[in-house]
Amino acid sequence: MKTIFKSLFASTILVCCFAIQGFGQHELPKLTYEFGALEPHIDSMTMRIHYTKHHAGYVNNLNKLSKGTSAEGMKIEELLASISKQSEGIRNNAGGHYNHTLFWTILSPNKNTQPSKRLIEAIDKQFGGLDSLKLLLNNAASTRFGSGWAWLSVDANKKLVVSSTPNQDNPLMDVVEKKGTPILGIDVWEHAYYLKYQNKRGDYLSSIWNVMNWEEVSRRFEALVPKGKFDDWHELKAFHKVMSETFHPSEKGDLAPIKARSGEMLEKANALAKGKIPTEFNNKDVQTAIKKLAVDSKKLDRLVQKKASDETIAKSLVALHDTFHLIVDKCTPENHDH
Repeated sequence: MKTIFKSLFASTILVCCFAIQGFGQHELPKLTYEFGALEPHIDSMTMRIHYTKHHAGYVNNLNKLSKGTSAEGMKIEELLASISKQSEGIRNNAGGHYNHTLFWTILSPNKNTQPSKRLIEAIDKQFGGLDSLKLLLNNAASTRFGSGWAWLSVDANKKLVVSSTPNQDNPLMDVVEKKGTPILGIDVWEHAYYLKYQNKRGDYLSSIWNVMNWEEVSRRFEALVPKGKFDDWHELKAFHKVMSETFHPSEKGDLAPIKARSGEMLEKANALAKGKIPTEFNNKDVQTAIKKLAVDSKKLDRLVQKKASDETIAKSLVALHDTFHLIVDKCTPENHDH
């Protein structure tokens, strides 16, 4: 009798698991935290229903609807990229599965997680700071009429994009206006917050930042936007910024920027000469080119201070530009002596 009971009990558990996870290609992902771990910001009951009913439903429906169609066997990202070719049912359930799979990962019970240095730099550059980004995302979420999502994505140009989509659509789909790869998504379907916040979507949006997993958001960003060759050489990047903002206008005959910033250019060149060269670039050729850059910058600044002719200043700036690119060229291993 005990053996029969154990067998029945095991079968019941197995059936329950399959009822949640579903048969087929797509499966419900495992949560890395308990249903109540996000309290008090997201309550346990909401998490339980959201995960075991809503998300599980999307998975089961997607597997059923895909069977025997062109969607069967397709990876979720591949499916979303050509979702316009699929039925409305597959579109809704594929989106629901992908969106929630991402959503669970960008939430965390760990307090005070922070964006990575590179992500915060990108946020500062594009949005003017983290607080500004939060306002933009909250606005995108609060103004979404009915059900939908607010997104922070990386587009084809490696730029961050804030957007909103209806229902279970997302930026990976070929039917949306603003396309990209999501790194953060906020669910504003009522089932995501109604048990705790009722109709106060704004309160939910304010509270969700307390459980935002910036480490995961950063990981997704870093995977999509690989570190540049000179990202850790801040002195070189600082010089290049001034060079770019003065040289390119000069190509169009505008020397006002370099005349106004030749002193700043010299300051950045001296900082580069005094700074530490990253180990992977530190060789005799690079050292020599950096010294020349400082000398050429000083010559250019003197010409500007003496109010030399535009032709003379432009010629000196071109020479300085060539020296800068000599440094970049010498930082390529095959282009210097070992």
